[in-house]
Amino acid sequence: MEPFSVRIPQADLDDLRERLVRTRWTPEIPGAGWSRGVPADYLKGLADYWAHDYDWRAVEAELNRWPQYVTEIDGQRVHFRHVRADRDDALPLLLMHDNPGGNIGLLDVIDLLARDFHLVVPTNPGVGFSSPLTSTGWTVPRTATAFAELMSRLGYDRYGAHGGGGGANLSVELARQVPDRLAGIHVNAYVAFPDDDQEGLDEAERKRLAAIEWFMKDGFGFNAMMSTRPQTIAYGLHDSPVAQLAWIVEKFKEWTDPAAELPEDAFSRDRALTDVSLTWFTGTSGSIAQLYYDSAHDPGAWGPKAYATTPTAVLVGPGDVTIRRFAERDANVVRWTEVERGGAYMALEQPKLLAEDVRAFFGSM
Repeated sequence: MEPFSVRIPQADLDDLRERLVRTRWTPEIPGAGWSRGVPADYLKGLADYWAHDYDWRAVEAELNRWPQYVTEIDGQRVHFRHVRADRDDALPLLLMHDNPGGNIGLLDVIDLLARDFHLVVPTNPGVGFSSPLTSTGWTVPRTATAFAELMSRLGYDRYGAHGGGGGANLSVELARQVPDRLAGIHVNAYVAFPDDDQEGLDEAERKRLAAIEWFMKDGFGFNAMMSTRPQTIAYGLHDSPVAQLAWIVEKFKEWTDPAAELPEDAFSRDRALTDVSLTWFTGTSGSIAQLYYDSAHDPGAWGPKAYATTPTAVLVGPGDVTIRRFAERDANVVRWTEVERGGAYMALEQPKLLAEDVRAFFGSM
Protein backbone atom coordinates (compact mmCIF):
# COMPACT_ATOMS: atom_id res chain seq x y z
CA MET A 1 0.00 0.00 0.00
CA GLU A 2 1.52 3.27 -1.13
CA PRO A 3 0.55 6.75 0.13
CA PHE A 4 -1.18 8.82 -2.52
CA SER A 5 -2.00 12.49 -3.02
CA VAL A 6 -3.91 14.30 -5.73
CA ARG A 7 -1.89 16.63 -7.94
CA ILE A 8 -3.26 17.43 -11.39
CA PRO A 9 -0.69 19.08 -13.71
CA GLN A 10 -1.36 22.72 -14.54
CA ALA A 11 -1.24 21.83 -18.23
CA ASP A 12 -4.34 19.65 -17.72
CA LEU A 13 -6.21 22.52 -16.08
CA ASP A 14 -5.24 24.86 -18.92
CA ASP A 15 -6.34 22.30 -21.50
CA LEU A 16 -9.72 21.89 -19.79
CA ARG A 17 -10.33 25.64 -19.71
CA GLU A 18 -9.41 26.00 -23.39
CA ARG A 19 -11.73 23.18 -24.41
CA LEU A 20 -14.60 24.70 -22.42
CA VAL A 21 -14.12 28.12 -23.99
CA ARG A 22 -13.99 26.61 -27.51
CA THR A 23 -17.10 24.43 -27.12
CA ARG A 24 -19.12 23.98 -30.31
CA TRP A 25 -22.64 24.31 -28.95
CA THR A 26 -25.51 22.40 -30.52
CA PRO A 27 -28.86 24.15 -31.10
CA GLU A 28 -31.94 23.03 -29.17
CA ILE A 29 -35.69 23.07 -29.67
CA PRO A 30 -37.15 26.16 -27.96
CA GLY A 31 -39.16 25.49 -24.81
CA ALA A 32 -38.13 21.85 -24.42
CA GLY A 33 -36.74 22.43 -20.92
CA TRP A 34 -35.31 19.28 -19.31
CA SER A 35 -37.71 16.92 -21.10
CA ARG A 36 -35.19 16.05 -23.85
CA GLY A 37 -32.00 16.41 -21.86
CA VAL A 38 -29.97 19.21 -20.29
CA PRO A 39 -31.09 22.67 -21.54
CA ALA A 40 -28.43 24.66 -23.40
CA ASP A 41 -28.78 27.83 -21.33
CA TYR A 42 -28.29 25.93 -18.09
CA LEU A 43 -25.33 23.97 -19.41
CA LYS A 44 -23.66 27.07 -20.85
CA GLY A 45 -23.86 28.81 -17.48
CA LEU A 46 -22.45 25.79 -15.69
CA ALA A 47 -19.63 25.38 -18.23
CA ASP A 48 -18.74 29.07 -17.90
CA TYR A 49 -18.56 28.73 -14.11
CA TRP A 50 -16.41 25.62 -14.49
CA ALA A 51 -14.02 27.44 -16.81
CA HIS A 52 -13.65 30.71 -14.92
CA ASP A 53 -14.80 30.45 -11.28
CA TYR A 54 -14.45 26.86 -10.11
CA ASP A 55 -11.26 26.48 -8.05
CA TRP A 56 -9.80 23.02 -8.61
CA ARG A 57 -6.71 23.74 -6.52
CA ALA A 58 -8.88 24.47 -3.48
CA VAL A 59 -10.73 21.22 -4.07
CA GLU A 60 -7.44 19.39 -4.51
CA ALA A 61 -6.28 20.62 -1.09
CA GLU A 62 -9.53 19.31 0.42
CA LEU A 63 -9.12 15.92 -1.27
CA ASN A 64 -5.65 15.65 0.28
CA ARG A 65 -6.91 16.38 3.81
CA TRP A 66 -7.55 12.71 4.53
CA PRO A 67 -4.96 9.92 4.27
CA GLN A 68 -5.27 8.07 0.98
CA TYR A 69 -3.45 5.19 -0.63
CA VAL A 70 -3.27 2.97 -3.69
CA THR A 71 -2.78 -0.79 -3.76
CA GLU A 72 -3.18 -3.62 -6.25
CA ILE A 73 -5.93 -6.19 -5.82
CA ASP A 74 -6.74 -8.89 -8.38
CA GLY A 75 -4.39 -7.20 -10.85
CA GLN A 76 -6.19 -3.84 -10.53
CA ARG A 77 -5.03 -0.58 -8.97
CA VAL A 78 -7.41 0.43 -6.16
CA HIS A 79 -7.43 3.88 -4.57
CA PHE A 80 -8.88 4.37 -1.08
CA ARG A 81 -9.03 6.72 1.88
CA HIS A 82 -8.33 5.35 5.35
CA VAL A 83 -9.31 7.56 8.28
CA ARG A 84 -8.78 6.15 11.76
CA ALA A 85 -11.01 7.20 14.66
CA ASP A 86 -9.46 8.49 17.88
CA ARG A 87 -10.70 5.36 19.68
CA ASP A 88 -8.79 2.20 18.86
CA ASP A 89 -11.87 0.07 19.59
CA ALA A 90 -14.05 1.92 17.06
CA LEU A 91 -15.93 -0.23 14.54
CA PRO A 92 -14.34 -0.22 11.06
CA LEU A 93 -16.83 1.02 8.45
CA LEU A 94 -16.49 0.48 4.70
CA LEU A 95 -18.13 3.27 2.66
CA MET A 96 -18.95 2.42 -0.97
CA HIS A 97 -20.01 4.87 -3.65
CA ASP A 98 -22.49 5.20 -6.49
CA ASN A 99 -21.98 6.40 -10.07
CA PRO A 100 -21.99 9.22 -10.86
CA GLY A 101 -20.84 10.79 -7.64
CA GLY A 102 -18.00 8.38 -7.08
CA ASN A 103 -15.76 8.71 -4.07
CA ILE A 104 -16.54 12.45 -4.07
CA GLY A 105 -20.11 11.68 -3.09
CA LEU A 106 -18.96 10.51 0.35
CA LEU A 107 -16.61 13.36 1.28
CA ASP A 108 -19.17 15.26 3.35
CA VAL A 109 -19.81 12.37 5.73
CA ILE A 110 -16.16 11.55 6.48
CA ASP A 111 -15.69 14.08 9.29
CA LEU A 112 -19.18 13.33 10.63
CA LEU A 113 -18.47 9.60 10.94
CA ALA A 114 -14.74 9.60 11.72
CA ARG A 115 -15.42 10.31 15.40
CA ASP A 116 -17.00 6.89 15.82
CA PHE A 117 -15.67 4.67 13.04
CA HIS A 118 -12.42 3.68 11.37
CA LEU A 119 -13.38 4.66 7.82
CA VAL A 120 -12.26 2.92 4.64
CA VAL A 121 -13.51 4.70 1.51
CA PRO A 122 -12.41 2.91 -1.69
CA THR A 123 -12.89 4.00 -5.28
CA ASN A 124 -14.40 1.36 -7.55
CA PRO A 125 -12.05 -0.21 -10.11
CA GLY A 126 -12.02 1.84 -13.31
CA VAL A 127 -13.28 4.98 -11.56
CA GLY A 128 -11.18 8.03 -10.65
CA PHE A 129 -7.75 7.12 -9.34
CA SER A 130 -8.57 3.38 -9.35
CA SER A 131 -7.55 3.38 -13.00
CA PRO A 132 -6.71 2.43 -15.64
CA LEU A 133 -8.72 -0.76 -15.99
CA THR A 134 -6.41 -3.71 -16.53
CA SER A 135 -9.05 -6.27 -17.50
CA THR A 136 -12.70 -6.77 -18.27
CA GLY A 137 -15.17 -8.44 -15.93
CA TRP A 138 -15.31 -5.99 -13.02
CA THR A 139 -18.84 -6.92 -11.99
CA VAL A 140 -20.51 -6.18 -8.65
CA PRO A 141 -19.46 -9.56 -7.12
CA ARG A 142 -15.84 -9.13 -8.23
CA THR A 143 -15.67 -5.60 -6.85
CA ALA A 144 -17.19 -6.72 -3.54
CA THR A 145 -14.58 -9.48 -3.33
CA ALA A 146 -11.82 -6.93 -3.91
CA PHE A 147 -13.12 -4.67 -1.15
CA ALA A 148 -13.34 -7.61 1.27
CA GLU A 149 -9.70 -8.30 0.46
CA LEU A 150 -8.86 -4.63 1.09
CA MET A 151 -10.42 -4.82 4.56
CA SER A 152 -8.42 -7.99 5.27
CA ARG A 153 -5.17 -6.30 4.29
CA LEU A 154 -5.97 -3.43 6.64
CA GLY A 155 -6.43 -5.94 9.47
CA TYR A 156 -10.18 -5.49 9.86
CA ASP A 157 -11.69 -8.91 10.51
CA ARG A 158 -15.12 -7.57 11.46
CA TYR A 159 -16.68 -4.36 10.19
CA GLY A 160 -19.79 -2.60 8.98
CA ALA A 161 -20.57 -1.39 5.47
CA HIS A 162 -22.60 1.43 3.96
CA GLY A 163 -23.46 2.22 0.37
CA GLY A 164 -25.91 4.26 -1.66
CA GLY A 165 -27.21 3.31 -5.12
CA GLY A 166 -24.53 1.16 -6.71
CA GLY A 167 -22.79 1.18 -3.34
CA ALA A 168 -25.93 -0.34 -1.83
CA ASN A 169 -25.72 -3.20 -4.32
CA LEU A 170 -22.08 -3.72 -3.31
CA SER A 171 -23.08 -3.74 0.37
CA VAL A 172 -25.72 -6.43 -0.14
CA GLU A 173 -23.33 -8.48 -2.29
CA LEU A 174 -20.66 -8.19 0.39
CA ALA A 175 -23.21 -9.50 2.91
CA ARG A 176 -23.70 -12.54 0.70
CA GLN A 177 -19.97 -13.18 0.36
CA VAL A 178 -18.63 -12.55 3.88
CA PRO A 179 -21.61 -12.54 6.29
CA ASP A 180 -19.44 -13.75 9.17
CA ARG A 181 -17.27 -10.64 8.92
CA LEU A 182 -20.04 -8.03 8.77
CA ALA A 183 -21.61 -6.51 11.85
CA GLY A 184 -24.30 -5.01 9.62
CA ILE A 185 -24.92 -3.09 6.40
CA HIS A 186 -26.61 0.27 5.94
CA VAL A 187 -27.97 1.26 2.53
CA ASN A 188 -29.84 4.07 0.82
CA ALA A 189 -31.20 4.33 -2.73
CA TYR A 190 -31.27 0.54 -2.84
CA VAL A 191 -33.13 -0.69 -5.92
CA ALA A 192 -34.87 -3.96 -5.08
CA PHE A 193 -36.39 -4.91 -8.42
CA PRO A 194 -40.06 -5.88 -8.09
CA ASP A 195 -41.37 -9.36 -8.76
CA ASP A 196 -44.87 -10.50 -9.66
CA ASP A 197 -46.13 -10.27 -6.07
CA GLN A 198 -47.49 -6.72 -6.16
CA GLU A 199 -50.76 -7.20 -4.31
CA GLY A 200 -51.36 -5.08 -1.25
CA LEU A 201 -48.88 -2.30 -2.05
CA ASP A 202 -49.85 1.01 -0.43
CA GLU A 203 -50.10 4.33 -2.29
CA ALA A 204 -46.50 5.36 -1.60
CA GLU A 205 -45.20 1.99 -2.75
CA ARG A 206 -47.25 2.14 -5.95
CA LYS A 207 -45.68 5.55 -6.70
CA ARG A 208 -42.26 3.99 -6.25
CA LEU A 209 -43.24 1.13 -8.53
CA ALA A 210 -44.41 3.65 -11.15
CA ALA A 211 -41.08 5.47 -10.81
CA ILE A 212 -39.22 2.23 -11.55
CA GLU A 213 -41.40 1.66 -14.62
CA TRP A 214 -40.77 5.24 -15.80
CA PHE A 215 -37.03 4.80 -15.38
CA MET A 216 -36.97 1.58 -17.40
CA LYS A 217 -38.95 3.23 -20.23
CA ASP A 218 -37.70 6.83 -20.26
CA GLY A 219 -34.66 7.18 -17.99
CA PHE A 220 -32.63 4.18 -19.04
CA GLY A 221 -30.94 5.66 -22.12
CA PHE A 222 -27.57 6.34 -20.49
CA ASN A 223 -27.46 2.79 -19.15
CA ALA A 224 -28.50 1.21 -22.45
CA MET A 225 -25.75 3.04 -24.34
CA MET A 226 -22.97 2.15 -21.91
CA SER A 227 -24.23 -1.41 -21.45
CA THR A 228 -24.17 -2.14 -25.18
CA ARG A 229 -21.60 0.12 -26.89
CA PRO A 230 -19.28 1.48 -24.18
CA GLN A 231 -16.32 2.12 -26.46
CA THR A 232 -18.38 4.14 -28.94
CA ILE A 233 -19.84 6.51 -26.35
CA ALA A 234 -16.45 6.83 -24.65
CA TYR A 235 -14.88 8.84 -27.48
CA GLY A 236 -17.22 11.82 -27.12
CA LEU A 237 -17.18 11.80 -23.31
CA HIS A 238 -13.38 11.55 -23.23
CA ASP A 239 -12.84 14.34 -25.77
CA SER A 240 -15.44 16.92 -24.77
CA PRO A 241 -15.70 18.24 -21.20
CA VAL A 242 -19.13 19.69 -21.95
CA ALA A 243 -20.37 16.29 -23.12
CA GLN A 244 -19.01 14.80 -19.89
CA LEU A 245 -20.65 17.60 -17.89
CA ALA A 246 -24.06 17.10 -19.50
CA TRP A 247 -23.83 13.32 -19.13
CA ILE A 248 -23.30 13.52 -15.37
CA VAL A 249 -25.39 16.58 -14.50
CA GLU A 250 -28.46 15.01 -16.09
CA LYS A 251 -28.29 12.20 -13.51
CA PHE A 252 -27.80 14.68 -10.68
CA LYS A 253 -30.97 16.42 -11.86
CA GLU A 254 -33.05 13.25 -12.15
CA TRP A 255 -31.92 11.35 -9.06
CA THR A 256 -31.79 14.03 -6.36
CA ASP A 257 -34.61 15.14 -4.05
CA PRO A 258 -37.77 15.68 -6.17
CA ALA A 259 -38.21 19.05 -4.46
CA ALA A 260 -34.95 20.31 -6.02
CA GLU A 261 -35.62 22.09 -9.32
CA LEU A 262 -31.93 22.11 -10.25
CA PRO A 263 -29.00 19.94 -9.15
CA GLU A 264 -27.48 22.80 -7.14
CA ASP A 265 -30.73 23.04 -5.17
CA ALA A 266 -29.91 19.57 -3.82
CA PHE A 267 -26.17 20.01 -3.21
CA SER A 268 -23.49 22.49 -4.15
CA ARG A 269 -22.50 23.27 -7.71
CA ASP A 270 -18.87 22.83 -6.71
CA ARG A 271 -19.48 19.27 -5.49
CA ALA A 272 -21.10 18.38 -8.82
CA LEU A 273 -18.20 19.91 -10.74
CA THR A 274 -15.67 18.09 -8.56
CA ASP A 275 -17.16 14.77 -9.62
CA VAL A 276 -17.13 15.81 -13.28
CA SER A 277 -13.59 17.22 -12.98
CA LEU A 278 -12.23 14.07 -11.39
CA THR A 279 -13.76 11.94 -14.16
CA TRP A 280 -12.29 14.31 -16.75
CA PHE A 281 -8.78 14.57 -15.30
CA THR A 282 -8.47 10.81 -14.77
CA GLY A 283 -9.93 10.04 -18.21
CA THR A 284 -12.23 7.40 -16.77
CA SER A 285 -15.51 8.04 -18.61
CA GLY A 286 -14.69 5.16 -20.95
CA SER A 287 -13.77 2.70 -18.21
CA ILE A 288 -16.93 3.60 -16.28
CA ALA A 289 -18.91 2.73 -19.42
CA GLN A 290 -17.07 -0.59 -19.61
CA LEU A 291 -18.21 -1.37 -16.05
CA TYR A 292 -21.84 -0.96 -17.14
CA TYR A 293 -21.22 -3.34 -20.04
CA ASP A 294 -19.66 -5.96 -17.77
CA SER A 295 -22.51 -5.76 -15.28
CA ALA A 296 -25.15 -6.00 -18.00
CA HIS A 297 -23.46 -9.04 -19.50
CA ASP A 298 -22.88 -10.81 -16.20
CA PRO A 299 -25.14 -13.92 -16.29
CA GLY A 300 -25.27 -13.99 -12.51
CA ALA A 301 -26.65 -10.46 -12.30
CA TRP A 302 -30.10 -11.46 -13.49
CA GLY A 303 -30.55 -14.84 -11.83
CA PRO A 304 -31.72 -15.74 -8.31
CA LYS A 305 -29.41 -14.59 -5.53
CA ALA A 306 -28.77 -15.85 -2.03
CA TYR A 307 -30.59 -14.14 0.80
CA ALA A 308 -28.30 -11.75 2.69
CA THR A 309 -28.60 -12.70 6.37
CA THR A 310 -26.55 -9.76 7.68
CA PRO A 311 -28.63 -7.24 9.70
CA THR A 312 -29.56 -4.50 7.24
CA ALA A 313 -30.73 -0.91 7.70
CA VAL A 314 -32.51 0.84 4.83
CA LEU A 315 -32.77 4.63 4.64
CA VAL A 316 -35.45 5.83 2.19
CA GLY A 317 -35.74 9.36 0.86
CA PRO A 318 -38.67 10.90 -1.04
CA GLY A 319 -37.02 10.25 -4.39
CA ASP A 320 -36.18 6.60 -3.71
CA VAL A 321 -37.90 3.62 -5.31
CA THR A 322 -37.19 1.11 -2.56
CA ILE A 323 -40.22 -1.03 -1.70
CA ARG A 324 -39.92 -2.75 1.65
CA ARG A 325 -41.39 -6.08 0.61
CA PHE A 326 -38.81 -6.53 -2.12
CA ALA A 327 -35.92 -5.27 0.04
CA GLU A 328 -36.90 -7.84 2.69
CA ARG A 329 -36.92 -10.50 0.00
CA ASP A 330 -33.23 -9.75 -0.67
CA ALA A 331 -31.85 -9.00 2.78
CA ASN A 332 -32.44 -9.25 6.53
CA VAL A 333 -33.95 -5.79 7.01
CA VAL A 334 -34.02 -4.96 10.72
CA ARG A 335 -34.28 -1.16 10.45
CA TRP A 336 -36.39 0.85 7.99
CA THR A 337 -36.28 4.64 8.09
CA GLU A 338 -38.23 6.95 5.79
CA VAL A 339 -37.24 10.61 5.72
CA GLU A 340 -38.75 13.67 4.06
CA ARG A 341 -35.56 15.03 2.46
CA GLY A 342 -32.91 13.77 0.09
CA GLY A 343 -32.63 11.67 -3.02
CA ALA A 344 -30.28 8.99 -4.28
CA TYR A 345 -27.22 11.05 -3.33
CA MET A 346 -28.09 11.21 0.36
CA ALA A 347 -24.45 11.58 1.45
CA LEU A 348 -24.18 14.70 -0.73
CA GLU A 349 -27.67 16.09 -0.17
CA GLN A 350 -28.22 15.37 3.53
CA PRO A 351 -24.87 14.29 5.01
CA LYS A 352 -25.86 15.00 8.63
CA LEU A 353 -29.10 13.05 8.29
CA LEU A 354 -27.28 10.10 6.74
CA ALA A 355 -24.49 10.13 9.34
CA GLU A 356 -27.04 10.20 12.16
CA ASP A 357 -28.88 7.19 10.76
CA VAL A 358 -25.65 5.24 10.23
CA ARG A 359 -24.54 6.05 13.77
CA ALA A 360 -27.93 5.11 15.24
CA PHE A 361 -28.02 1.78 13.41
CA PHE A 362 -24.55 0.57 14.34
CA GLY A 363 -24.87 2.08 17.81
CA SER A 364 -27.96 -0.06 18.41
CA MET A 365 -25.93 -3.14 17.59
